[in-house]
Parts: sequence; C-alpha cells; structure tokens
Amino acid sequence: MTIVLWICGITLSIASCLTLVRLAKGPSILERVIAMDVLLLIISGALCIEMTMNKHNDNLIFVLLACLVGFVGSVTVSRFVTDRRNA
Repeated sequence: MTIVLWICGITLSIASCLTLVRLAKGPSILERVIAMDVLLLIISGALCIEMTMNKHNDNLIFVLLACLVGFVGSVTVSRFVTDRRNA
C-alpha cells in the first residue's frame, strides 16, 4: 500500500507542476480556468490520499468544497464567455 501511495503522490506532483505551467502560460482565459479547475481537483486528490494514509475523514468537507468551487467557477466562466460571444 505504501508503494501505491508514493506512486499516487508522485503522479499528483507531476500533474500539479504541469498544470501550473499551463496556468501561467495559457494564452486564453478559458485555458487558465480549466487549469485552475484541474488544480483544484489535484488538491482534492491529494487530500483524499492523505485521508487514506492516515485513516481518517477529517478533510472530507474540504474535498467537497473544492469540487463545488471548481464546478461553479467553471460554469460561471463558460456562461460568461458564451454570453460574450453571442453579443
């Protein structure tokens, strides 16, 4: 189980580094919003791994809030962009 947790941690670390590059480099606001949403999901995944390692569920509310904020933010920006394109 320890090896699996290490592999998950390394994978999430690499994914977060690549996401931060896309967040800084993204030419459009949509790519930056998607990168921020992916970063929130990576943080949620890291919190889930931490809860698995320590055998508790104290951070479950933070995982749910991060997913909710990511979803609402993505929907809001996509709605703003579609309204802007139609005008």
